[in-house]
Amino acid sequence: MTQLWPAPVAAGPVRATVPVPGSKSITNRALVLAALADGRSTLRAPLRSRDTELMAAALRSLGTEVRDGTDGEWLVEPAALRGPATVDCGLAGTVMRFVPPVAALADGPVSFDGDPHARTRPLDTVLDALRSLGTEITGDSLPFELRGTGTLKGGRVTIDASASSQFVSGLLLSAARSEQGVTVVHEGPPVPSLPHIDMTVAMLRAAGVDVDDAQPNTWHVSPGPIRALDTEIEPDLSNATPFLAAAAATAGAVTVPGWPAATTQAGDGIRDILTTMGAEVALSPAGLTVTGPSRLEPVDIDLHDVGELTPTVAALAALATGPSRLHGIAHLRGHETDRLAALEREITGLGGDVEQTADGLLIRPRPLHGGTWHTYADHRMATAGAILGLRVHGVEVEDVATTGKTIPDFPGMWASMLEPVA
Repeated sequence: MTQLWPAPVAAGPVRATVPVPGSKSITNRALVLAALADGRSTLRAPLRSRDTELMAAALRSLGTEVRDGTDGEWLVEPAALRGPATVDCGLAGTVMRFVPPVAALADGPVSFDGDPHARTRPLDTVLDALRSLGTEITGDSLPFELRGTGTLKGGRVTIDASASSQFVSGLLLSAARSEQGVTVVHEGPPVPSLPHIDMTVAMLRAAGVDVDDAQPNTWHVSPGPIRALDTEIEPDLSNATPFLAAAAATAGAVTVPGWPAATTQAGDGIRDILTTMGAEVALSPAGLTVTGPSRLEPVDIDLHDVGELTPTVAALAALATGPSRLHGIAHLRGHETDRLAALEREITGLGGDVEQTADGLLIRPRPLHGGTWHTYADHRMATAGAILGLRVHGVEVEDVATTGKTIPDFPGMWASMLEPVA
């Protein structure tokens, strides 16, 4: 039986400064670009978590050298990509969607598999795109085998990326290494989480890659070299949101140091969301500080571009003064778990009132009580349970260790945040 973690109740307003480790999204994109670059790259302050370790291991299996530096950095030395190789995707969407296009450049067979739930996540979009570019692939989801020839011709592909922006990013990251470059055209409902594609484009351009995204829903990467990286990874702003939410939920004040003044991270959207809910949000050289209100205001908000923030926002909405409507997030049904169903089930299980809509959630606050908060191997479900536990006695989070996917030692960080200020 999975061990239960008693979510600590806040004794009063939470007041803390919480340094947050590096961004998963930036770290894993930087690892891919470094593996394909001309020369050795240095990634400073990278996130060390299950997802990023899986990405590093996947690239090592293809021949790339990824080793530790003396100050915690990752030193990445490219080499000829080759099989046979085996890639463990775990439950990391970035690994299962970014590495196949890299493996298409390798010479030899590459087998992919992952955690049991990963086998239910959609992959046919990126695999069919690679097939249309000339790659031989057996299977449409995990497990599958890809057989590269050492080169990829490239060309134009039309996909429906409405289930995940990662399909676009995965194809773009390695496109410069193809013979003709790659043009990706999206046809279908709007692509979710567009800031993540903006992040990919910005990182490609910073590495000297020519990217044309002037036409809506069309991205073209020209063939050419990828410059070696020497970069410091920003703090993970999405992973910072549970700690900022602690301030909002308890009328406290939490500061996250190193918050960038300008960023492509979707997590930066939490600033406007918390402001709408009544919190004071201030960015200074010391970092981002959130001061919680005496009463959390309900919200009617489109989270389409920042869907990963939904579990945090849903937890706060369950503590608000009136009904909240979260919409634009139907795509979350295909994330680590069906996050809409999971949030409905778990908040309702604590006495709340949550209704699924076609593209989101309607949350009507009710008095909550303790109980088991199931996580479904989803790190963001675990942190949502911790937020509710600040205000609700007796919440026990199942498998809190799943937070190690993106946050090393979340329980320890949470406990430190709740320690009284000296």
